[in-house]
Amino acid sequence: MARPLRIEFPGALYHVTSRGNAREPIFFGGVDRESFLRILGDAIQRCHWVCHAYCLMPNHYHLLVETPEVNLSRGMRQINGVYTQRFNRTHDRVGHVLQGRFGAVLVERDTHLLELARYVVLNPVRAGLAARAEAYPWSSLRATLGVAPVPFWLETRALLTRFGSRERYLEFVQEGVGQGSPWAGVCGGVLGSDGFRQGLEIPIGKRTEEPEFPRNERLVHREPLGSAFPPNVAANRALRNSRIRELMRSGLYSPSEIGRHLNLHCSTVTRIGAADLATPRRKMQDLTPATGRR
Repeated sequence: MARPLRIEFPGALYHVTSRGNAREPIFFGGVDRESFLRILGDAIQRCHWVCHAYCLMPNHYHLLVETPEVNLSRGMRQINGVYTQRFNRTHDRVGHVLQGRFGAVLVERDTHLLELARYVVLNPVRAGLAARAEAYPWSSLRATLGVAPVPFWLETRALLTRFGSRERYLEFVQEGVGQGSPWAGVCGGVLGSDGFRQGLEIPIGKRTEEPEFPRNERLVHREPLGSAFPPNVAANRALRNSRIRELMRSGLYSPSEIGRHLNLHCSTVTRIGAADLATPRRKMQDLTPATGRR
């Protein structure tokens, strides 16, 4: 049976989680967490996401992100795929690190942005890992409050402008201790008002961009490979490889189909496609407040 469809559209806001395989830890120390944050920052920059909050727990993590483009699944594949490779290489192990499918709840921004941002950074308190949320070093709260460097990829203005001061925002966070979970209001993977749910539409043209749709549904909309690789593209290795990566990201073509068309072995196509995921476009900066958005 096909899995439920992801609802993706430009400007959507999501609460995203990903958990360790078999509930095992995904971070063994600060080095792992710092590595993850660099990978997260790279994905945010490449996918043009807006990250409002994050929290790294021992065996899972939380993100609150906006996606100006329809690319949530692409970004999550990059984050989880690259982190798994680095984690296994660092700890000399093989196999799955994270569960197969990340969790994503579509959130109504106007009514639930603040509530979800507070929920994310209060996770360590609820789990007994910290007495106060602002004491936990592996969430976005300390950066938002100005007591830790602000990563260049973390957006703090949307939260702070609602309160006028960091002190008032901290009071808001502290007021959330002991309050119930917001997930009681989730219906069909959506957290928002009835009007928000009723207004959601998934254009057919966008559905092909989500690789978790049934394959026979996605294939209806794909262009012939001859159109994707006109002679000038097929004859130019750089253009050809760029087009291969685009098609691999779309999920509409298998490596073997592309390989047969271009007279390439499917493993060569796979390697070209994987280069887009594993190789950063440019070296990312370390976490620094120098260019952070406040």
